[in-house]
Amino acid sequence: MPHDDFPAGSVWLVGAGPGDPDLLTRKAARLIVAADIVFYDALVGPGILDLIDPHAERISVGKRSGRHSRDQRTIDALIVAAALKGKRVVRLKGGDPAIFGRTAEEVTACRAAGISVRICPGITAASAAVASAGTSLTLRGVARRLTLVTAHAQAGATLDLDWQGLAANDSTLAIYMGRAAAATVARQLVAAGRSPDTPVLVVVNASLPNERIIRGRLSSLAFLVEAISAQDPAMLIVGEAVEPDPSFACAPSSRTCDAMIAS
Repeated sequence: MPHDDFPAGSVWLVGAGPGDPDLLTRKAARLIVAADIVFYDALVGPGILDLIDPHAERISVGKRSGRHSRDQRTIDALIVAAALKGKRVVRLKGGDPAIFGRTAEEVTACRAAGISVRICPGITAASAAVASAGTSLTLRGVARRLTLVTAHAQAGATLDLDWQGLAANDSTLAIYMGRAAAATVARQLVAAGRSPDTPVLVVVNASLPNERIIRGRLSSLAFLVEAISAQDPAMLIVGEAVEPDPSFACAPSSRTCDAMIAS
């Protein structure tokens, strides 16, 4: 296989998408197969890891529920060291590397060491979540804006967001890592003027066989996430765009059908 865009001693930051191997880009799959070493996140599923060449080295550097197998500086150093040894390095990240993926730190570390580094985008969890639910992130005339935020805060820190701006009625709010902060998110948005009746969508393990789709209203968001395990990645989507279409009953797959929960 030619490696014109992946010479020895270079790095690709590759988006693994939401988990379903069929949602990988063709380029991502090609780079994974060509890698000599792959550093992968916890959210990268086994179906995607199966694409790694059996002779390639694979190293987990995942972070889940506050448990970090490696800190970011260590990850940066490992990537740089592997590239300096002449390896083709893939840094495999769930979703899209440029969306809450700490891509900037890794790119900076590689460039500081004189290493060629490039980015291969992936499908982000918000896109996969609404696709599974048969809805959209935007809606003409109703949801003209889309805001992506992370609700993850450092231990002991207050979730400091522009709640007034996020509460705009003509926007859709996609919240990453929002399970633990769901009650705070709902309370702050309502206090900032967002209607308690605003539709919300909670998608757990988007695109995977054990996917769950839960619908409700902003006022019930804290309740909706109670049944979600802390180990399961969940996307929270808030806005009129995710109001269910009455003609859409369930995604045509073997995954769990929509759970309709009243506010």
